Amino acid sequence: MTAVAGPLLTVRKAVECLRQGRVIAYPTEAVYGLGCDPANETAVRRVLELKSRPADAGLILIADSLDRFGPFIEAVEDTLLDRALATWPGPVTWLFPRAAGVPDWLAGFHPTMAVRVTAHPLCRALCEAFGGAIVSTSANPRAAPPARTPEQVTDYFGAALCGIVEGELGAGERPSEIRDLASGKVIRTG
Repeated sequence: MTAVAGPLLTVRKAVECLRQGRVIAYPTEAVYGLGCDPANETAVRRVLELKSRPADAGLILIADSLDRFGPFIEAVEDTLLDRALATWPGPVTWLFPRAAGVPDWLAGFHPTMAVRVTAHPLCRALCEAFGGAIVSTSANPRAAPPARTPEQVTDYFGAALCGIVEGELGAGERPSEIRDLASGKVIRTG
């Protein structure tokens, strides 16, 4: 029997959870995501633990605007920036040069940071209300399919989450495409 989803959160309540260092789930362009405050080490490590994801893999950040990534990425030349901006807002994650001081528990052992300016209205509203970027990784334990319903999120994580933001998934079928900013190479297809 499938567990009943819950608790369902408004954007305002989800922001309270983020500020308390807790993990939330929320609908994205294609699947449910797990998110937290990327500056909170305890919360980031909790996401990694819930997913059984190694810390050296790194995580994706989403935001409603490029400037929210300021603490996490280095400035790049205009031609490279234009490459990313041509796909944003949208379902393409870009690997930008990682800013000095970004910890390995967030970026993994990579010289880059994965970032995406999301087009999903609820994700944009969540980032705007939070006032910054948030961690965005698919809501599933390692090797399990990404959750596409609140009930699947609950089945995977039960009461380990602060809650699930109420809203609809976007029209995408798969998690975001990932591209390397320097080369333009596709790392993961969407």
